[in-house]
Amino acid sequence: MRRPIFLIALGAALWGTIGWYVKHLYAFGFTPMEVVTLRVWSTAILLSIYFICTSPKTFRLASLKDILYFLGTGICSILFFNYSLFSAIEISTLPIATTLLYTAPAFVTILSFFLFKEPITKFVIGALITTFIGVCLVAGLLPFAPEQWNIKAILFGLSAGFGFSLYSIFGKFALRKYTSMTVTLYTFIVAAVAMVPFFPYQEKVAYLTNPKVLFLAIGLGLLPTAVAFLLYTYGLQLIEASKAAIVSTIEPIVATLIGIFIFKEIFTFYQFLGMLFILAAVVYTQWQQSKDAIHANTSN
Repeated sequence: MRRPIFLIALGAALWGTIGWYVKHLYAFGFTPMEVVTLRVWSTAILLSIYFICTSPKTFRLASLKDILYFLGTGICSILFFNYSLFSAIEISTLPIATTLLYTAPAFVTILSFFLFKEPITKFVIGALITTFIGVCLVAGLLPFAPEQWNIKAILFGLSAGFGFSLYSIFGKFALRKYTSMTVTLYTFIVAAVAMVPFFPYQEKVAYLTNPKVLFLAIGLGLLPTAVAFLLYTYGLQLIEASKAAIVSTIEPIVATLIGIFIFKEIFTFYQFLGMLFILAAVVYTQWQQSKDAIHANTSN
């Protein structure tokens, strides 16, 4: 049990380092959309090389029409969520941006109610209320602190959470036919292809000849994306998804520590309390789902 938990924790910790790469790329003059392009392209290339060497069957599609599945996961989710997250990091702080990203489970719950008719129970309502209180604390709405309000950053942070939640929604359809490895691979390939028309090649390709920029671009696609995903996926095969989701809450903690100690970002006591509320809602939701699953199995 210790090994899968370690793999998942390490993967989540690597996710938490995303902001370090993003902020350094901003220092070289890249915009949020350009950083998104660098991330999806480097990830798509690295994952393709990895699966060509280890599992070529990952590339097999039952039908070319199934690419439509990955338009949802790649464009509506990955591109939208990354752009929103990176924009929030640009105009706010790493702790705030990453904490608001963890509103994704609340969005999944709401969307699943409307799309899949999944019931909203008392504990779900409690988790949603807890998440809402956490968001208000992180945003400075509680206690009333207008001087802390950054409406644009809040909207981008919540958009990142919403975009991330869409991966679960669209992924449900794709996972009926394909493994999580294939879904992730084609998600990044589709996202990378979709970004081709939007990258200012004449202006920025020359930047990639700078070893530091190349290191950051490859590093962003390698450690906090490709490697983090593989670690998380391998760990997930050995323990329950609910436990994995709880362990993954180490991500905003790592991001917060990087923001405070490396970039000297301000993170107030109330914002820290808000982060605890949001993470508590995630942990409680996953624990309750695991409990309900065990009860259902024993009943059968």
